Amino acid sequence: MRTPRLLATLACTAALAVTASACSGATEPAGSGGGSYTVTPLSPPAKGTLPRITWSLYAEPYTLDYAQAYDYPPNTVLANVCEQLLRVTPDLKVEPGLAVKWTNPDPLVWVYTLRPGVTFHDGTVMTADDVVASLRRQMDPATGSPWGSAFKNVEAIEKTGPLEVTLRLTKPDVLLNELMAASPGTVESAAFLAKAGKDYGVPGGKVNCTGPYALDTWQQGESITLKKHPGYWDKKLTPKTDTVRFTFVEDPAARTNTFLSGTADGGYMVPSSAFAQLRATTKGKLWFGPNTATSNLAVLDFKGTLGDLRVRKALSMALDRQNIIKAAAGGIGVPAKAPTARGAWALLPARTEGYFKELPELVHDVAGAKRLVEEAGATGKKVTLVTSTLAPEISVVANAVQAAGRQIGLDVQLKAVAPEAYSSIFVDPNARKGLDLVITSGYDNTPDPLEFYQYLRTGDFGNYGNWSDPVYDSAFDRANAAADPGARSDLTQELQKIAMRELPIIPIYEAPYTVFLGSRVTGAPAGIAQLYYPWAATIGAAN
Repeated sequence: MRTPRLLATLACTAALAVTASACSGATEPAGSGGGSYTVTPLSPPAKGTLPRITWSLYAEPYTLDYAQAYDYPPNTVLANVCEQLLRVTPDLKVEPGLAVKWTNPDPLVWVYTLRPGVTFHDGTVMTADDVVASLRRQMDPATGSPWGSAFKNVEAIEKTGPLEVTLRLTKPDVLLNELMAASPGTVESAAFLAKAGKDYGVPGGKVNCTGPYALDTWQQGESITLKKHPGYWDKKLTPKTDTVRFTFVEDPAARTNTFLSGTADGGYMVPSSAFAQLRATTKGKLWFGPNTATSNLAVLDFKGTLGDLRVRKALSMALDRQNIIKAAAGGIGVPAKAPTARGAWALLPARTEGYFKELPELVHDVAGAKRLVEEAGATGKKVTLVTSTLAPEISVVANAVQAAGRQIGLDVQLKAVAPEAYSSIFVDPNARKGLDLVITSGYDNTPDPLEFYQYLRTGDFGNYGNWSDPVYDSAFDRANAAADPGARSDLTQELQKIAMRELPIIPIYEAPYTVFLGSRVTGAPAGIAQLYYPWAATIGAAN
């Protein structure tokens, strides 16, 4: 699952609480019923240290293997344990991480100079050999990494010095470098990988990275516990809390109760059904942060009913996005105009509003949609949409899509699956068999919107429905070869226009990121950058 945020500028800072229209990609829609809200990258800084916090996840991670981490729960944990060559900051900038600098001396070469004196959790020192092993593992078909396609243009990964690694490419690939700030750029101990083998990152096992926290225990079905890494290299991110314990609560009402009772000190991706309750409580505060995610409908089968563009357009026209926002997002959000939200356009945010003005409005026209279905000869044809209790928003959107489809003559059937089965849809092609549509929260891990649009390339792992368009592929290659941010941004807009013309993904709405913090804690980043930024290190005592 990948990709949202802004209208005019994304220059949010830790000291500035901005209006939602300025930085979330989610303005306050008229008549939404959601009330006013602001978006800010950080909660107030911690005033002291804590021995322990408990953090609520909406689901148990299916892995702690960095090469398999492709969803919110595993990345939320690993953000504090493993690190990348580059780092995405809470205000969605890219800065040095385990690499102190990077150069692109030739369009087909990326060179990374590594940070000296960095130690893994077992005390061994990071070298170029560790980086080479970690990155090559992503490319190895035996690993089966969902990030493997990020390396499709890589010819070689070489150690070119004790603290230098060089990537040699078959074609220019600017996005590959930016993804060194996400899972593809993660560094693990080569010796530890070799020793762990197939048991790496599994429940009950260990990982051995360089982050501010080390994995202590993983009691499957119960909790994951992290402990402060005393040898952590980045002193400005020395943890303010000694131990972080993650608990897994799938039921939205039960999870809300953990916040209100103080059983959990906080959690990201708060159930929208609890917004009003959590905004009113004196037990803590609900924060809205920058987001790069949009709620979308991803087409999984282009050989079925939705293989006809007219049917995809009709389904999009039938959606009442404003009412979906009220029901699924607590009124906090705006209708999406594209598969990427405005917030995903952080490369050159000043251009975002202009780009989105170029896109056609997504009209709500049931009568027109019904005519399209009839023209396509699709009246009465089945569309299977997968749903789950994984998040309340999924069920709400699924019911709305079913109702909209039936209004225009489509037989939309809902297939309910368990939360773990829902997550499998995004990593296992076999889990998609017999399905036409899935509700996704597509997000960018980096500030570049091109990252999202890579997932629509022919053959990309994230191209769930195997959509293919040679015009699109060619346009993507031009964008990915553009070193100049302005040129790349303009070329990415062309990809966005193709995506909206062909609708391999049907956009629904954008909403800000959320985090709830109990009254005794503060300091957490509020936005989606927490998926790779060591967010737990900044949490401490509120008083």
